[in-house]
Amino acid sequence: MSASKSEPTLTATAGAGAELLAALLDGMDAALCAFGADGTITHWNREAERVLGWSAQEAVGRRGFTGWAVRSADAADVEARLAAAMDAPGRTVNEFALLRKDGGRVLVRTQSAPVPGAAGERAGLYCAFNEVHTQIGLERSIALSEALFDDTSWGLVLVDVDLRPTVVNVYAAEALGTGRPVPLGRPLGELVVQGVEELEAALQHVLAEGEPRGVGEMWVTLAGGPEPGRRRCWRSGFLRLGSPLAEEPVPLGVGWVFQDVTAAKLAEQEADRLRFRASQLHRAARAAGECEDPLEAATAYLDFALAGFADHVLVDVVEPGDRGRLVRAAATPAGGAPGPCVPVAGGGIPVRYPSGHPALQAAERIGSVRASAPAAAAVPAPAAGPGGTGPSTGTGMPAGAASASWSRERQWPAGMSHALCTVLRSRGRTLGVVTFLRGSTRPVFERADAVYAESMSAMAALALDLAGRGPS
Repeated sequence: MSASKSEPTLTATAGAGAELLAALLDGMDAALCAFGADGTITHWNREAERVLGWSAQEAVGRRGFTGWAVRSADAADVEARLAAAMDAPGRTVNEFALLRKDGGRVLVRTQSAPVPGAAGERAGLYCAFNEVHTQIGLERSIALSEALFDDTSWGLVLVDVDLRPTVVNVYAAEALGTGRPVPLGRPLGELVVQGVEELEAALQHVLAEGEPRGVGEMWVTLAGGPEPGRRRCWRSGFLRLGSPLAEEPVPLGVGWVFQDVTAAKLAEQEADRLRFRASQLHRAARAAGECEDPLEAATAYLDFALAGFADHVLVDVVEPGDRGRLVRAAATPAGGAPGPCVPVAGGGIPVRYPSGHPALQAAERIGSVRASAPAAAAVPAPAAGPGGTGPSTGTGMPAGAASASWSRERQWPAGMSHALCTVLRSRGRTLGVVTFLRGSTRPVFERADAVYAESMSAMAALALDLAGRGPS
Protein backbone atom coordinates (compact mmCIF):
# COMPACT_ATOMS: atom_id res chain seq x y z
CA MET A 1 0.00 0.00 0.00
CA SER A 2 2.73 2.43 0.97
CA ALA A 3 4.66 1.74 -2.23
CA SER A 4 1.59 2.26 -4.38
CA LYS A 5 0.80 5.53 -2.63
CA SER A 6 4.32 6.90 -3.11
CA GLU A 7 4.41 6.32 -6.87
CA PRO A 8 2.11 9.24 -7.83
CA THR A 9 4.07 11.55 -5.53
CA LEU A 10 7.39 10.63 -7.15
CA THR A 11 5.89 11.00 -10.60
CA ALA A 12 4.44 14.40 -9.73
CA THR A 13 7.77 15.52 -8.29
CA ALA A 14 9.62 14.44 -11.40
CA GLY A 15 7.10 16.25 -13.59
CA ALA A 16 7.36 19.42 -11.56
CA GLY A 17 11.17 19.24 -11.76
CA ALA A 18 11.04 18.94 -15.53
CA GLU A 19 8.68 21.89 -15.77
CA LEU A 20 10.92 23.95 -13.49
CA LEU A 21 13.99 23.08 -15.55
CA ALA A 22 12.20 24.01 -18.77
CA ALA A 23 11.09 27.33 -17.26
CA LEU A 24 14.62 28.10 -16.09
CA LEU A 25 16.14 27.30 -19.45
CA ASP A 26 13.57 29.36 -21.35
CA GLY A 27 14.03 32.32 -19.00
CA MET A 28 17.77 32.57 -19.58
CA ASP A 29 19.18 35.58 -21.43
CA ALA A 30 21.78 33.37 -23.11
CA ALA A 31 21.10 30.76 -25.75
CA LEU A 32 21.69 27.25 -24.40
CA CYS A 33 21.77 23.78 -25.79
CA ALA A 34 22.91 20.50 -24.24
CA PHE A 35 24.32 17.33 -25.77
CA GLY A 36 24.19 13.79 -24.48
CA ALA A 37 27.22 11.53 -24.30
CA ASP A 38 26.59 10.40 -27.89
CA GLY A 39 26.36 14.02 -29.17
CA THR A 40 22.56 14.10 -29.41
CA ILE A 41 20.94 17.43 -28.56
CA THR A 42 18.84 17.07 -25.40
CA HIS A 43 17.95 20.68 -24.53
CA TRP A 44 17.30 23.79 -26.62
CA ASN A 45 15.92 26.97 -25.03
CA ARG A 46 13.94 29.88 -26.48
CA GLU A 47 16.97 32.21 -26.78
CA ALA A 48 18.70 29.58 -28.94
CA GLU A 49 15.54 29.51 -31.08
CA ARG A 50 15.64 33.33 -31.35
CA VAL A 51 19.31 33.44 -32.37
CA LEU A 52 19.24 30.59 -34.92
CA GLY A 53 15.56 30.30 -35.83
CA TRP A 54 15.36 26.56 -35.16
CA SER A 55 12.65 25.55 -32.69
CA ALA A 56 13.19 23.08 -29.85
CA GLN A 57 11.08 20.48 -31.70
CA GLU A 58 13.39 20.81 -34.72
CA ALA A 59 16.64 20.79 -32.74
CA VAL A 60 16.19 18.26 -29.93
CA GLY A 61 17.10 14.73 -31.00
CA ARG A 62 19.54 15.76 -33.75
CA ARG A 63 23.11 14.52 -33.54
CA GLY A 64 25.40 17.52 -33.36
CA PHE A 65 25.12 20.53 -35.68
CA THR A 66 26.25 18.78 -38.85
CA GLY A 67 23.84 18.87 -41.76
CA TRP A 68 21.57 21.61 -40.46
CA ALA A 69 23.17 24.28 -38.18
CA VAL A 70 26.67 24.47 -39.72
CA ARG A 71 28.02 24.51 -43.23
CA SER A 72 29.59 21.29 -44.44
CA ALA A 73 32.93 23.07 -44.77
CA ASP A 74 32.81 24.07 -41.08
CA ALA A 75 31.26 20.86 -39.71
CA ALA A 76 34.48 18.98 -38.97
CA ASP A 77 36.02 21.92 -37.11
CA VAL A 78 32.89 22.57 -35.03
CA GLU A 79 32.48 18.88 -34.12
CA ALA A 80 36.15 18.66 -33.12
CA ARG A 81 35.86 21.70 -30.86
CA LEU A 82 32.73 20.35 -29.16
CA ALA A 83 34.38 16.96 -28.65
CA ALA A 84 37.45 18.65 -27.14
CA ALA A 85 35.22 20.68 -24.80
CA MET A 86 33.55 17.48 -23.58
CA ASP A 87 36.96 16.04 -22.64
CA ALA A 88 38.33 19.29 -21.15
CA PRO A 89 38.50 19.59 -17.33
CA GLY A 90 36.78 22.99 -17.14
CA ARG A 91 34.97 25.59 -19.21
CA THR A 92 35.97 26.13 -22.85
CA VAL A 93 35.36 29.30 -24.86
CA ASN A 94 35.08 29.09 -28.65
CA GLU A 95 33.89 31.17 -31.56
CA PHE A 96 32.44 29.64 -34.71
CA ALA A 97 29.85 30.36 -37.36
CA LEU A 98 26.44 28.65 -37.22
CA LEU A 99 23.67 28.55 -39.80
CA ARG A 100 20.31 30.16 -39.20
CA LYS A 101 17.17 28.43 -40.37
CA ASP A 102 16.77 31.08 -43.07
CA GLY A 103 20.23 30.25 -44.43
CA GLY A 104 22.12 33.17 -42.97
CA ARG A 105 25.32 32.72 -40.99
CA VAL A 106 25.85 34.11 -37.50
CA LEU A 107 29.11 34.23 -35.58
CA VAL A 108 28.60 33.08 -31.99
CA ARG A 109 30.80 32.91 -28.91
CA THR A 110 30.23 29.75 -26.89
CA GLN A 111 31.06 28.68 -23.36
CA SER A 112 31.01 24.91 -23.06
CA ALA A 113 31.58 22.56 -20.12
CA PRO A 114 31.15 18.82 -19.66
CA VAL A 115 28.27 17.43 -17.58
CA PRO A 116 29.41 14.69 -15.17
CA GLY A 117 27.27 11.60 -14.57
CA ALA A 118 26.41 9.96 -11.26
CA ALA A 119 29.58 7.85 -11.37
CA GLY A 120 31.80 10.73 -12.50
CA GLU A 121 31.77 9.77 -16.19
CA ARG A 122 31.16 12.27 -18.99
CA ALA A 123 27.39 12.32 -19.37
CA GLY A 124 27.19 15.11 -21.88
CA LEU A 125 28.01 18.72 -22.63
CA TYR A 126 26.19 22.00 -22.17
CA CYS A 127 26.88 24.91 -24.49
CA ALA A 128 25.78 28.51 -23.80
CA PHE A 129 26.21 30.94 -26.68
CA ASN A 130 25.44 34.47 -27.82
CA GLU A 131 25.96 36.45 -30.96
CA VAL A 132 29.50 37.80 -30.92
CA HIS A 133 28.46 41.44 -31.38
CA THR A 134 26.09 41.15 -28.40
CA GLN A 135 28.83 39.65 -26.25
CA ILE A 136 31.32 42.27 -27.37
CA GLY A 137 28.81 45.01 -26.52
CA LEU A 138 28.43 43.57 -23.01
CA GLU A 139 32.19 43.31 -22.57
CA ARG A 140 32.64 46.88 -23.79
CA SER A 141 30.07 48.11 -21.27
CA ILE A 142 31.86 46.30 -18.46
CA ALA A 143 35.24 47.56 -19.63
CA LEU A 144 33.89 51.12 -19.85
CA SER A 145 32.47 51.03 -16.33
CA GLU A 146 35.75 49.67 -14.95
CA ALA A 147 37.75 52.34 -16.82
CA LEU A 148 35.52 55.12 -15.49
CA PHE A 149 36.21 54.02 -11.93
CA ASP A 150 39.96 54.00 -12.45
CA ASP A 151 42.16 57.02 -11.67
CA THR A 152 40.76 59.37 -14.35
CA SER A 153 40.78 63.16 -14.78
CA TRP A 154 37.13 63.53 -13.74
CA GLY A 155 35.03 62.45 -10.81
CA LEU A 156 32.34 59.78 -11.02
CA VAL A 157 29.82 59.17 -8.25
CA LEU A 158 26.97 56.66 -8.30
CA VAL A 159 24.10 57.99 -6.19
CA ASP A 160 21.17 55.78 -5.15
CA VAL A 161 17.52 56.82 -5.17
CA ASP A 162 17.91 58.07 -1.58
CA LEU A 163 20.56 60.53 -2.82
CA ARG A 164 23.37 58.78 -0.98
CA PRO A 165 26.69 58.05 -2.72
CA THR A 166 27.29 54.35 -3.15
CA VAL A 167 30.43 54.17 -5.30
CA VAL A 168 33.02 56.82 -6.22
CA ASN A 169 36.17 56.72 -8.28
CA VAL A 170 39.59 57.88 -7.08
CA TYR A 171 39.18 61.46 -8.37
CA ALA A 172 35.82 61.91 -6.65
CA ALA A 173 37.07 60.37 -3.40
CA GLU A 174 39.90 62.91 -3.27
CA ALA A 175 37.65 65.82 -4.26
CA LEU A 176 34.98 64.96 -1.68
CA GLY A 177 37.52 64.21 1.01
CA THR A 178 36.07 60.81 1.85
CA GLY A 179 39.50 59.22 2.28
CA ARG A 180 38.18 55.99 0.80
CA PRO A 181 36.80 54.89 -2.55
CA VAL A 182 33.33 53.90 -1.30
CA PRO A 183 31.52 56.29 1.11
CA LEU A 184 28.64 53.87 1.60
CA GLY A 185 25.38 55.40 2.78
CA ARG A 186 26.72 58.79 3.87
CA PRO A 187 24.30 61.67 3.13
CA LEU A 188 25.57 64.33 0.73
CA GLY A 189 25.04 66.90 3.48
CA GLU A 190 27.95 65.35 5.41
CA LEU A 191 30.28 65.86 2.46
CA VAL A 192 29.04 69.15 0.98
CA VAL A 193 28.53 72.06 3.40
CA GLN A 194 27.21 74.72 1.00
CA GLY A 195 25.56 74.00 -2.34
CA VAL A 196 24.10 70.66 -1.27
CA GLU A 197 20.54 71.90 -1.88
CA GLU A 198 21.32 72.72 -5.50
CA LEU A 199 23.08 69.38 -5.97
CA GLU A 200 20.23 67.36 -4.46
CA ALA A 201 17.70 69.29 -6.56
CA ALA A 202 19.61 68.36 -9.71
CA LEU A 203 19.74 64.69 -8.67
CA GLN A 204 16.02 64.62 -7.88
CA HIS A 205 15.23 66.22 -11.25
CA VAL A 206 17.24 63.54 -13.06
CA LEU A 207 15.49 60.75 -11.14
CA ALA A 208 12.06 62.20 -11.92
CA GLU A 209 12.45 63.76 -15.37
CA GLY A 210 15.61 62.36 -16.92
CA GLU A 211 18.94 63.84 -17.90
CA PRO A 212 19.18 67.65 -18.24
CA ARG A 213 20.47 69.11 -21.47
CA GLY A 214 24.21 69.67 -21.49
CA VAL A 215 26.34 70.14 -18.39
CA GLY A 216 26.02 72.68 -15.60
CA GLU A 217 28.34 74.42 -13.19
CA MET A 218 27.70 74.59 -9.47
CA TRP A 219 29.65 76.15 -6.62
CA VAL A 220 30.04 74.03 -3.51
CA THR A 221 31.88 74.22 -0.21
CA LEU A 222 33.20 70.93 1.13
CA ALA A 223 33.53 69.68 4.68
CA GLY A 224 36.69 67.75 3.79
CA GLY A 225 38.96 67.40 0.81
CA PRO A 226 42.38 68.97 0.19
CA GLU A 227 41.11 72.45 1.14
CA PRO A 228 38.10 72.15 3.49
CA GLY A 229 35.90 75.23 3.65
CA ARG A 230 37.03 76.60 0.29
CA ARG A 231 34.47 77.10 -2.46
CA ARG A 232 34.89 74.88 -5.51
CA CYS A 233 33.28 75.06 -8.94
CA TRP A 234 32.34 71.69 -10.43
CA ARG A 235 31.24 71.28 -14.02
CA SER A 236 28.73 68.46 -13.70
CA GLY A 237 26.72 66.11 -15.87
CA PHE A 238 24.06 63.64 -14.72
CA LEU A 239 22.82 60.32 -16.12
CA ARG A 240 19.77 58.42 -14.90
CA LEU A 241 20.56 54.75 -14.33
CA GLY A 242 17.85 52.20 -15.10
CA SER A 243 17.77 48.44 -14.74
CA PRO A 244 18.05 46.58 -18.07
CA LEU A 245 16.30 43.58 -16.50
CA ALA A 246 13.07 45.31 -15.49
CA GLU A 247 10.00 45.15 -17.71
CA GLU A 248 9.32 48.82 -17.01
CA PRO A 249 11.96 51.53 -16.52
CA VAL A 250 12.98 51.50 -12.86
CA PRO A 251 15.57 54.10 -11.78
CA LEU A 252 18.48 52.60 -9.90
CA GLY A 253 20.05 55.98 -9.15
CA VAL A 254 22.08 58.67 -10.88
CA GLY A 255 25.53 58.69 -12.36
CA TRP A 256 27.12 62.05 -11.51
CA VAL A 257 30.19 63.02 -13.51
CA PHE A 258 32.06 66.18 -12.56
CA GLN A 259 35.33 68.02 -13.08
CA ASP A 260 36.85 70.72 -10.88
CA VAL A 261 37.08 73.93 -12.93
CA THR A 262 37.61 76.30 -10.00
CA ALA A 263 40.92 77.67 -11.27
CA ALA A 264 39.53 78.35 -14.73
CA LYS A 265 36.36 80.00 -13.37
CA LEU A 266 38.30 82.20 -10.97
CA ALA A 267 40.63 83.25 -13.79
CA GLU A 268 37.63 84.00 -15.99
CA GLN A 269 35.97 86.04 -13.25
CA GLU A 270 39.19 87.95 -12.60
CA ALA A 271 39.56 88.72 -16.30
CA ASP A 272 35.96 89.99 -16.45
CA ARG A 273 36.51 92.10 -13.35
CA LEU A 274 39.71 93.62 -14.76
CA ARG A 275 38.02 94.44 -18.07
CA PHE A 276 35.11 96.10 -16.27
CA ARG A 277 37.35 98.11 -13.98
CA ALA A 278 39.57 99.23 -16.84
CA SER A 279 36.43 100.38 -18.64
CA GLN A 280 35.28 102.27 -15.53
CA LEU A 281 38.65 104.01 -15.23
CA HIS A 282 38.44 105.06 -18.87
CA ARG A 283 34.85 106.29 -18.56
CA ALA A 284 35.63 108.14 -15.31
CA ALA A 285 38.52 109.99 -16.94
CA ARG A 286 36.31 110.99 -19.88
CA ALA A 287 33.51 112.18 -17.57
CA ALA A 288 35.85 114.08 -15.24
CA GLY A 289 37.41 115.85 -18.21
CA GLU A 290 34.04 117.45 -18.95
CA CYS A 291 33.61 118.86 -15.41
CA GLU A 292 34.35 122.57 -14.94
CA ASP A 293 34.50 122.27 -11.14
CA PRO A 294 37.53 120.21 -9.95
CA LEU A 295 35.58 119.00 -6.89
CA GLU A 296 32.83 117.74 -9.18
CA ALA A 297 35.50 115.92 -11.22
CA ALA A 298 36.81 114.27 -8.03
CA THR A 299 33.37 112.98 -7.08
CA ALA A 300 32.82 111.77 -10.67
CA TYR A 301 35.80 109.42 -10.30
CA LEU A 302 34.34 108.03 -7.08
CA ASP A 303 30.87 107.59 -8.60
CA PHE A 304 32.33 105.41 -11.35
CA ALA A 305 34.34 103.47 -8.73
CA LEU A 306 31.17 102.66 -6.76
CA ALA A 307 29.51 100.66 -9.57
CA GLY A 308 29.58 97.00 -8.54
CA PHE A 309 32.34 97.78 -6.05
CA ALA A 310 30.90 99.30 -2.86
CA ASP A 311 27.69 100.59 -1.28
CA HIS A 312 29.00 103.88 0.10
CA VAL A 313 31.98 106.18 -0.32
CA LEU A 314 33.18 108.91 2.05
CA VAL A 315 35.75 111.62 1.30
CA ASP A 316 37.59 113.15 4.25
CA VAL A 317 40.22 115.84 3.59
CA VAL A 318 42.94 117.15 5.86
CA GLU A 319 41.87 120.36 7.57
CA PRO A 320 44.12 123.29 6.63
CA GLY A 321 46.47 124.11 9.47
CA ASP A 322 45.75 120.85 11.32
CA ARG A 323 47.19 117.80 9.60
CA GLY A 324 45.86 115.44 12.27
CA ARG A 325 42.25 116.39 11.73
CA LEU A 326 39.94 115.26 8.92
CA VAL A 327 36.93 117.11 7.52
CA ARG A 328 34.09 115.44 5.65
CA ALA A 329 34.17 116.88 2.12
CA ALA A 330 31.84 114.56 0.17
CA ALA A 331 29.77 111.42 0.72
CA THR A 332 26.99 109.29 -0.64
CA PRO A 333 23.59 109.50 1.12
CA ALA A 334 23.78 107.74 4.50
CA GLY A 335 20.15 106.59 4.47
CA GLY A 336 17.35 105.90 2.01
CA ALA A 337 17.98 105.12 -1.63
CA PRO A 338 21.59 104.93 -2.87
CA GLY A 339 22.82 108.07 -4.52
CA PRO A 340 25.90 109.69 -6.04
CA CYS A 341 28.83 111.07 -4.09
CA VAL A 342 28.14 114.79 -3.57
CA PRO A 343 30.01 117.56 -1.71
CA VAL A 344 28.90 118.26 1.86
CA ALA A 345 26.85 121.47 2.09
CA GLY A 346 28.53 124.33 3.93
CA GLY A 347 32.09 123.26 3.23
CA GLY A 348 32.17 120.18 5.44
CA ILE A 349 32.37 119.45 9.15
CA PRO A 350 35.20 117.89 11.17
CA VAL A 351 34.87 114.15 11.85
CA ARG A 352 35.80 112.88 15.30
CA TYR A 353 37.37 109.55 14.50
CA PRO A 354 38.61 107.61 17.55
CA SER A 355 42.23 106.62 17.87
CA GLY A 356 43.10 103.64 15.69
CA HIS A 357 40.32 104.41 13.19
CA PRO A 358 41.07 102.79 9.77
CA ALA A 359 40.93 106.19 8.03
CA LEU A 360 43.53 107.59 10.43
CA GLN A 361 45.66 104.49 9.94
CA ALA A 362 45.55 104.95 6.15
CA ALA A 363 46.61 108.58 6.46
CA GLU A 364 49.42 107.67 8.85
CA ARG A 365 50.71 104.72 6.79
CA ILE A 366 50.20 106.48 3.43
CA GLY A 367 48.57 103.35 2.11
CA SER A 368 45.38 101.30 2.16
CA VAL A 369 43.71 99.69 5.17
CA ARG A 370 41.02 97.02 5.09
CA ALA A 371 38.75 96.18 8.01
CA SER A 372 35.66 94.06 8.68
CA ALA A 373 33.08 93.90 11.43
CA PRO A 374 33.25 91.08 14.04
CA ALA A 375 30.27 89.39 12.36
CA ALA A 376 32.36 88.97 9.22
CA ALA A 377 35.12 87.18 11.10
CA ALA A 378 33.21 83.88 10.88
CA VAL A 379 33.24 84.10 7.08
CA PRO A 380 36.50 82.91 5.50
CA ALA A 381 38.30 85.92 4.03
CA PRO A 382 41.75 86.56 2.59
CA ALA A 383 44.34 87.80 5.02
CA ALA A 384 45.18 91.48 4.83
CA GLY A 385 48.02 92.44 2.53
CA PRO A 386 50.82 94.86 3.34
CA GLY A 387 49.54 98.05 4.86
CA GLY A 388 46.11 96.58 5.70
CA THR A 389 44.18 94.96 8.51
CA GLY A 390 42.38 91.67 8.40
CA PRO A 391 38.88 90.92 9.72
CA SER A 392 38.20 92.13 13.24
CA THR A 393 37.96 89.61 16.03
CA GLY A 394 34.64 88.58 17.52
CA THR A 395 33.16 90.17 20.62
CA GLY A 396 30.60 87.58 21.68
CA MET A 397 27.67 89.74 20.56
CA PRO A 398 25.09 88.57 17.99
CA ALA A 399 26.23 89.13 14.40
CA GLY A 400 23.71 91.91 13.63
CA ALA A 401 24.36 93.77 16.88
CA ALA A 402 28.13 93.50 16.50
CA SER A 403 27.99 94.84 12.93
CA ALA A 404 25.71 97.76 13.88
CA SER A 405 27.90 98.67 16.86
CA TRP A 406 31.05 98.40 14.76
CA SER A 407 29.82 100.80 12.04
CA ARG A 408 28.32 103.23 14.57
CA GLU A 409 31.55 103.49 16.56
CA ARG A 410 33.43 104.38 13.39
CA GLN A 411 30.82 106.96 12.33
CA TRP A 412 29.87 105.08 9.20
CA PRO A 413 26.36 104.44 7.81
CA ALA A 414 24.42 101.70 9.59
CA GLY A 415 24.63 98.17 8.27
CA MET A 416 28.17 98.45 6.90
CA SER A 417 30.44 95.46 7.61
CA HIS A 418 33.49 95.92 5.37
CA ALA A 419 35.66 99.00 4.86
CA LEU A 420 38.54 99.96 2.59
CA CYS A 421 40.34 103.22 3.38
CA THR A 422 42.89 104.58 0.90
CA VAL A 423 44.93 107.75 1.13
CA LEU A 424 44.60 110.75 -1.22
CA ARG A 425 48.06 111.87 -2.33
CA SER A 426 49.14 114.65 -4.68
CA ARG A 427 52.48 116.41 -5.13
CA GLY A 428 53.96 114.48 -2.24
CA ARG A 429 51.26 115.60 0.19
CA THR A 430 48.44 113.74 1.93
CA LEU A 431 45.19 115.49 1.01
CA GLY A 432 42.84 113.16 2.85
CA VAL A 433 41.31 109.67 2.86
CA VAL A 434 38.65 107.93 0.76
CA THR A 435 36.61 105.22 2.51
CA PHE A 436 34.66 102.59 0.54
CA LEU A 437 32.04 100.61 2.49
CA ARG A 438 30.18 97.36 1.86
CA GLY A 439 27.18 95.83 3.62
CA SER A 440 27.07 92.48 5.39
CA THR A 441 25.73 90.65 2.33
CA ARG A 442 28.84 91.46 0.29
CA PRO A 443 32.32 89.91 0.52
CA VAL A 444 35.29 91.45 2.26
CA PHE A 445 37.61 93.75 0.34
CA GLU A 446 40.57 91.94 -1.15
CA ARG A 447 44.01 93.11 -2.18
CA ALA A 448 42.90 93.49 -5.81
CA ASP A 449 40.09 95.77 -4.61
CA ALA A 450 42.63 97.97 -2.82
CA VAL A 451 44.63 98.35 -6.06
CA TYR A 452 41.51 99.46 -7.93
CA ALA A 453 40.53 101.90 -5.16
CA GLU A 454 44.03 103.36 -5.16
CA SER A 455 43.85 103.95 -8.93
CA MET A 456 40.55 105.83 -8.66
CA SER A 457 41.69 107.72 -5.56
CA ALA A 458 44.90 108.87 -7.26
CA MET A 459 42.89 110.57 -10.01
CA ALA A 460 40.41 111.98 -7.49
CA ALA A 461 43.36 113.39 -5.47
CA LEU A 462 44.61 115.31 -8.52
CA ALA A 463 41.20 116.91 -8.94
CA LEU A 464 40.99 117.75 -5.22
CA ASP A 465 44.42 119.34 -5.34
CA LEU A 466 43.30 121.42 -8.30
CA ALA A 467 40.22 122.45 -6.32
CA GLY A 468 42.43 123.65 -3.46
CA ARG A 469 41.10 121.10 -0.96
CA GLY A 470 43.56 119.77 1.59
CA PRO A 471 46.52 121.25 3.47
CA SER A 472 47.96 124.50 2.20
